[in-house]
Amino acid sequence: MLSEERHQAITAVIHRRGTVTVATLTEELGVSEATIRRDLDVLDEAGTLRRVRGGATLRRGSVRPEADPRSFADVAGSATAAKRAIAERACSQVEDGEVIALDIGTTVAAMCPLLAERSLTVVTASLAVVRALAAAPDIDIMILGGLLRPNYDSMVGTLTESALAQVRVDRAFLGAAGVRPDGAVLDSTPSEVPIKRGLLEVAARSYLLADHEKFPGSGFLEVARLSRFTALITDHSPLPFDITLPEGEDVEVLLP
Repeated sequence: MLSEERHQAITAVIHRRGTVTVATLTEELGVSEATIRRDLDVLDEAGTLRRVRGGATLRRGSVRPEADPRSFADVAGSATAAKRAIAERACSQVEDGEVIALDIGTTVAAMCPLLAERSLTVVTASLAVVRALAAAPDIDIMILGGLLRPNYDSMVGTLTESALAQVRVDRAFLGAAGVRPDGAVLDSTPSEVPIKRGLLEVAARSYLLADHEKFPGSGFLEVARLSRFTALITDHSPLPFDITLPEGEDVEVLLP
């Protein structure tokens, strides 16, 4: 497990339990106590948790959700031609007059310039999407309010989840941190996973946007099975490895 994934996993445990010991983290993550101690020191210095004797505890007095290792602006600045091609294919699925939901993430955000002249209603918890489409003349934007994750320009938390549960959309476009050979779609951010699951629940059709680097990519939290999506939109065929879905499950693959 990479250090970034360990840090995300430790943060998730801290937020879930409030307090955790070095011994518990060593057992759950399968690494040495020395590694866990170094991780806790790094996270304490970053203000993510408070280091205590024998473990760590949640910092009190703040409800700010966990930060991503890289900011949205940093990841977006390294957008690849593959992501742009996937965004174009995704936009080809959208029909004028529809209500669509756009997840956070740079691949989904790459759809925005291609949608700016369309007539749509866009539901999103991504402020990057809001900024990109705010001046679009025929797009109505429904912003899912909640708690701001500043370095990734997204809204999360119970208010976001509650607002999302009240809408229905024709299509939802989601990103992910990775897809495993068994068809598990994974993410690395605990506060974002409920939003992604909510998008799948309210959408008549849902699309996973993932370039070849997401196979297997990263992530330790399962969002859904790949077969839960209407289609996978990716840039490469065949995929880097064969995905084995359970009998009776299937998903359409769309290429640029």
